[in-house]
Amino acid sequence: MKIQESAENYLETILMLQKRKGAVRSIDVANELGFSKPSVSVAMKNLRENGYIDVDPDGFLILLDAGRQIAEKMYERHTLLSDWLMTLGVDPDTAVHDACRIEHVISSESFDAIKRHTKQKE
Repeated sequence: MKIQESAENYLETILMLQKRKGAVRSIDVANELGFSKPSVSVAMKNLRENGYIDVDPDGFLILLDAGRQIAEKMYERHTLLSDWLMTLGVDPDTAVHDACRIEHVISSESFDAIKRHTKQKE
């Protein structure tokens, strides 16, 4: 199932925050992305209703299997593309920004080719 870029970003952000701080609440996502709490609440409700996340009784966000798979895919793409662009001489801020856009539109075939290419260079 194809999900919207915004949903992919939310899931990736939840994963990144969990790696950084452990437990994550909606307010953490809002602060990280610079979005309003009501906007994030609506997005979290949609993700929950579509089976990507759950919220525990204390308000902490839990990535379900479907959400974790998408989040990890986006995170892998983001980190590999950012690093690759920086090795090509792109300014780190620009590389991160561009990778964030590219990660959502690049085909699996092209991403896998870039991944193989970067592994060969190591």
